[in-house]
Amino acid sequence: MTAAVKGPARYFPSIEKKYGRPIADWQELIRTSPLTRHMELVTWLKTEHGLGHGHANALVAYTLAEDSGR
Repeated sequence: MTAAVKGPARYFPSIEKKYGRPIADWQELIRTSPLTRHMELVTWLKTEHGLGHGHANALVAYTLAEDSGR
């Protein structure tokens, strides 16, 4: 039995379906952005790339958490 995906990653299938780009592409955009603060990145994804708030927030939260563990 497979464990259910929890946290921000649970949004990933719907993000890929709705916006037509793999999560790795969004993470690369976040990582290469000159912005570094969570809400700055969320706002940027919303205004420049047309993401909804929940999707942008999930991508930023997951990516920043992943990077802080490196």
